[in-house]
Order: sequence, then structure tokens, then C-alpha cells
Amino acid sequence: MPVIYGIHAVSEALNTRRVSRLLHERGAGPRVDALIARANELRIPTETMDRRALERLTRGGVHQGVAAHLERVAAYTLQELVQDPATPALLVVLDGIEDPQNVGAILRSADAAGASGVIRQARHAAPLDGATAKASAGAVSHVRIATVVNISRALEELKELNVWTVGLDAEAAETYEAVDFTLPTAIVLGGEGTGLRRLVRETCDRLVSIPMSGAVSSLNVSVAAGVTLFEAARQRRNPPGRGASGRPGGER
Repeated sequence: MPVIYGIHAVSEALNTRRVSRLLHERGAGPRVDALIARANELRIPTETMDRRALERLTRGGVHQGVAAHLERVAAYTLQELVQDPATPALLVVLDGIEDPQNVGAILRSADAAGASGVIRQARHAAPLDGATAKASAGAVSHVRIATVVNISRALEELKELNVWTVGLDAEAAETYEAVDFTLPTAIVLGGEGTGLRRLVRETCDRLVSIPMSGAVSSLNVSVAAGVTLFEAARQRRNPPGRGASGRPGGER
């Protein structure tokens, strides 16, 4: 059963009614007491643990005196992430991102920017509990997530669903500002240190970079995700003009 920890992560999970049991250290403070009261209000079982047991449960994570067992995260299909009649899809695709801090930060940005969902691979991906949930500040309880077997095939399926696939690549000549993010779009992010895998890179409709002015050549993947997502959010608030085709960069 998935375990999350930390005040923000547990609070958001309680808000979404995903907690099956609340676990807490005795005398952890008023913020934890408030979570216990909320769990009691929702008739969720609570359990008092000593600090050592809580540290074992959270594998040494910064738990702030509270943890929770979760119901399983709802599984979404690609079609479900795309088919929202209210707004064009804005998706984030994680290609082999395994660091929980980065995945958590990306989920937090995806939630804040109003993304339709996140797509991850079943293998070579950070788990969605523990450190990932804490780094997401509770966003893991709100963001819709689809887990797929193969990222390249998922991108092909997104194309069939009329979603443009845009890969972030530090070597790309075109910059991310050139993308019309008001169209259904999937932002594809590569793993830490390695970037997009070759087949994934070749499958993307286009590759774009974030211009760098300093001495370093690229941004941390979670920062790059935030920059791109909020450019998409900005464009959707103030749509740019389009060419005659209405498509970014011409026909596929």
C-alpha cells in the first residue's frame, strides 16, 4: 500500500479522500493535531507510532511527525487525459525521469499550470509515493496520471488523438517560445543527465530548447518543465496569432 509523509502531502491526500489510515507521532504539534482531527471527522482510522517506527515506515524521509497509507492512485488512459471538451489538452510526458524530487516538482508545476495530466512509463520511473509525494506538496493527489509501457508508442497514440508532441532538447535550434501551446500539446521531458532517448526524440513532432544566457548549458528538468508549462499557461490566457494552417510548424 502506498505511503506518503509530510504535512502538505498528507493534508492534500485527506482533501481528496485518498487516505486509508493516518499514522502520526505523539505530540508532533498543532499542525499534525489538525490533520488527526480532520481524519477523525472523515472517519479515517488513525494510529500513534513512536518516532523510530515512523522513520522506518518513511525510510528516513522528513515526515514532520505524520504519514498516511493511501488508496491506490486512479489510473487514467491517454484518451481520458486528452478528452476534455472544456480546454485543449496540455500534457507532460516523463521519459525515464527517476529522481523523486524532480518528479514531485514536475507534478507540482503541472498542477499549478493547469495541465491536463502527466504520462509516465511503468519502468525506469520514480514511484509516486514517499519522497515524490512530499516534493509535489500534495499535487500527486490532484494531477491525473497515466502509466504506459512504452513512451514512444504513447507519443504515436497521442498523435492519433491530434495532440502535438514537443520534446525539450538543449541542442534544438528552435526555442520553446515558437510553439503555439494553445493547441493540444504534450511536453516531453527526458531523464536527468541523459535527456530524451533516441527513439523518443525521433518520435516527437518537434524539438525545442530553452535559451540559456549563463555559463551552464541546460536547466534541471523540473525547472525546464516549469518554464515551459507556464509559457503554455500564459499563451492560453492570451492566445497568440496563428498562420493560415492553425498549426505550429506546418503539417505533420
